[in-house]
This record gives sequence, C-alpha cells and structure tokens, in this order.
Amino acid sequence: MVLNSSLERNSRSSLHSKQKAQDNFTCYVIFPGFRVPTKREAFVMDLMLINPGGREVIYQDLGSDVTAVESPLWCRLIAGYITERGYSVQILDAEAENLPPKAVGDTVAAVKPRLAGVITYGHHPSASTPQMAAASPLCRAIKEARPSQPLFIAGGHISALPERTMREEAVDYACKGEGPVTIYQLLQALDAGSSGDFSRIEGLVWREEGDIRQNPAPAIIKDLDADLHGSAWHLLPMEKYRAHNWQCFGDLSSRKPYASIYTTLGCPYKCTFCCINAPFGTNRYRMRNPEIVVEEIDYLYHRYGVKTFKIIDEMFVLNDRHVDDICRRLAAKPYTRELNFWAYARVDTVKPNRLEMLREAGIRWLALGIESGSEHVRDGAEKSLDQQDIFDIVRTIQAAGINVIGNFIFGLPDDTFDTMRQTLDLAKALNCEFANFYSAMAYPGSPLYNLAVRNGWELPDSWSGFSQHSYDCKPLPTEQVSSANVLRFRDTAFHEYFENPDYLNMVRSKFGDQTMRHIQEMTTRRLRRKLLEESELGVGATR
Repeated sequence: MVLNSSLERNSRSSLHSKQKAQDNFTCYVIFPGFRVPTKREAFVMDLMLINPGGREVIYQDLGSDVTAVESPLWCRLIAGYITERGYSVQILDAEAENLPPKAVGDTVAAVKPRLAGVITYGHHPSASTPQMAAASPLCRAIKEARPSQPLFIAGGHISALPERTMREEAVDYACKGEGPVTIYQLLQALDAGSSGDFSRIEGLVWREEGDIRQNPAPAIIKDLDADLHGSAWHLLPMEKYRAHNWQCFGDLSSRKPYASIYTTLGCPYKCTFCCINAPFGTNRYRMRNPEIVVEEIDYLYHRYGVKTFKIIDEMFVLNDRHVDDICRRLAAKPYTRELNFWAYARVDTVKPNRLEMLREAGIRWLALGIESGSEHVRDGAEKSLDQQDIFDIVRTIQAAGINVIGNFIFGLPDDTFDTMRQTLDLAKALNCEFANFYSAMAYPGSPLYNLAVRNGWELPDSWSGFSQHSYDCKPLPTEQVSSANVLRFRDTAFHEYFENPDYLNMVRSKFGDQTMRHIQEMTTRRLRRKLLEESELGVGATR
C-alpha cells in the first residue's frame, strides 16, 4: 500500500493549482512491516485521517463485489481545510485498502502522527452509525498499538451521541459539529503543549478529572469553496474506488475509475427517518459555486480518467439555478457523452422541463425517495406525495432517457402488513431500473430516534445492527408488525422484485443479457439474519 502526504500549503487560486501545488513524499507500507524513506526520517506528520472499513460486517458478502467503494468525502474536506492552514495531513482509507483494525493500528504506530482521527460520516447520512461497527475496533487497535497516540473521532453519529461516544470508545476526543474547525483548533492546542486550553476549542468533547466535558459546536462553515473544497484527491487511492453495480448496467466494466463529489451540503426537509443534519445542527442548504464543481469534474476526468460519478448531495435536484448552471457547464464539455452521473432527487422537486438538460449533462440515474405505497404512511413520514404523481414523474424521467432508482422503506411507524404489501406492489408496478428496499431504522440524530427513545422502543443491540444488510440487522417494530417480520418482509421483497420476470425482461431489453445474468447471480446470494434465525428457533423477542 502507498500513502501520500501533502507537505505544502495549497494556494487558493483554483482547484487545478491546489491539486498541482503538492510537495508529496511517499510512505511505503508493507504489511505487516512498514518503512519510510530515509530522507524524511525527521519528518513528523501532523494529522492522519482514517476512513474505517468493515464492509464484510456492514454488507456481508455483498461488500465483496456488488456494493460501491466510495472516496470518503469528509476525509477530503477536513484534509483540505487543515492543509490550507499549514499542517501536514495523511489519509488512510481502510475501506478501500481493505485493512483490518490491527493493520491500521500498526500503520498509525509506525507513522506516529501528532494527532489521528477516525472519520465516521459514511457515504450517506444513515451510514454513519453502522460505520461505528468498524470504527470501534479500529480505535481500540490504534490505542493497543500506540497507547500514547492522541486520537479523536468525528462524524454524524458522533455529533448525535457525543457523551455516549466518549463513554464507550477508546478515544481521547470527540467532535460535535462538522469537524474541520474543531480539529484545527485541537491541533493548535497541541502546539501549545501543556498550556493548551481545551475549554476554548469549539465542538470538542473530552475527559477531564473523571468527567466528560463538551463545548458548543462551532457555526457551520459558510464558504464551501474556500474552506471545504476538498482538494485532497492526491491523498486517496483513486484506483481502488468503484461504482455500484447498477450504475453501470449495460457496461459493468466501467465501474472503475469512480469518484464521489458534492455540490451542496445539508437538506431543508425534515423527514422523520433522516439524520443528515445531525452534524450541522440546522436544516440549512449550502451550495458550492457551479464553476468550481465543474472544474473539479474536469480535473478528475483528465487526471484520473474518471467518467463514472456519484453526486453525493442529499438533494441535488432542488435549486433550479444551481442545477441549471452545473448542467449547462457540463453539457459544454467535449467529453460529456462519456460521463455517467447519478444523483438524488425528490418526486416533488423533479421538473419535466429540466430533464433534457440533466440528461445532456451526463445525469443517467436519479434516485427518488418514494418510501411507501401508502399515502397515510407517507404522510406520517412527512413525505406527502400523490400516488399518481409518483407514476407520472417516474415515467417522465424514463422518457427523458434517465434511469430511476426507487427507494422504498418497510416498517415506518404507521406500517401494517397491508401497507407494506402496498409498497411492494407499487415498486413492482413502477418497475424502476433499480430499487433499494430498506427497513425503517431509528438512526441517532433523526427525529425517529428521539421518538424511539422517548417511547422505549427496542433498538439494535450493536451499531452494526443499524446496517440494512448486516447479520444482526434489527429494524424498528411497528404497532402491528414485529422487528423480525419487518425484516423478513424486506428480504422477501428484494427477491420478489429482482426475480420478477417483468423486471428481468425489462433489464434484458434495456441493458442486455449480461446485465440480466448479473442480476440473476446477485439474487442467488441470501443474507443471513440473526433476528430471523432466532425467530424461527423461538429465541428472543419477536413482538
């Protein structure tokens, strides 16, 4: 494995100059050993940021080749913020490198950074809590390998449960809020040695005299282009990232190279099951400059050959002016026809008169949060959509040459067996090019989590239990459906949808025989579920 580290403060002139003005050195890591070039023996790394792995726990065997391996957005954003303030930064992507905790601990012990941090944002808001299943043993491994290593943890889950994190995890500090400001101030405090004043570090959570202390989170960063540009691609193993299988239906060989970019942060909506705004503390929606967004895409295309992209925004198709400007600039590029983007939208934010523009910009997939086939259940989840509107917009998107991923949830608070069946019937009737089936989870930081805690609802026994695909997945029960039955329905729905002849015939017609066979192979894999195994044996609660 090769770790690259920036030793030079980047300029702000442009994204290209930020990427090119790097004075890099190379740390050659050969597991289980480690060596650093002798000419840099005296160098001390200021900050090592670590993206946890754990695909095998979170996804079971789907993680080996079906799921995406995405570049860690917040590692990039924090790295860019810290390097611009004069500190050296290294990123260790344990997920992409497929490193076990011990290997990460040994690497940290060999590098001896002044500060190390485990970043648990995940690749979408609800991934932060499941990622703790990998982050917890990783933190312990770092402390076992180097007990004196100053170590912090940051991410959406941490912002939602800062005190609990400090009680349970083998870390010295936790970050409330986005993270960059807190980490920068922590480095400054470490510079001051014993005279450093932790009480002045915004968003810091730490232990002092046997108590857990925490400071208010800093204000969210306003200028994304100046402070959260994320110009740290050179610190990542770009050759390791791959797209989801579905994004490359019709050309499964194009899953690499791959990159996740962002154009906005936050979301103005307040869906009960969503925890996106936990680290932000507000329902704000912040936008980057479209010119800089397209400049970053241009850089990734020319520097790394990336043609397959994810727009990681929770709601890309929202602000017309922002989307129009990005699409217009992308459509003007000579290579736009080579590009394959996917992005999130809501049924009520997609405007038919803008779909041609989206497709001309390389948007080939839109993910829609449809959630439920029951209007009553959708209202309870604050997703007030008319059933006919859903059909109309899905068909209009498809007519524009854009594929649709329908996202559906089973086990929302008002769900019954009948309403879950309505949801599956709606999914099959829509027959989207791909579908994600989720069971309702009360993720820390979401209104649903607060409701679950207040009402004493049973929650997963471990952080991995919050993962949709893990062995110990444990969704919320409803008043009429037990956790086990919600999960059983979700897993059965997956196979009913993807083994449906109508769906397979559509896939064959649209994407070809190879893609159809790929889906058929995918459905031969059955997830093991502890909750269902115990239910069948009559063990544990199945209310």
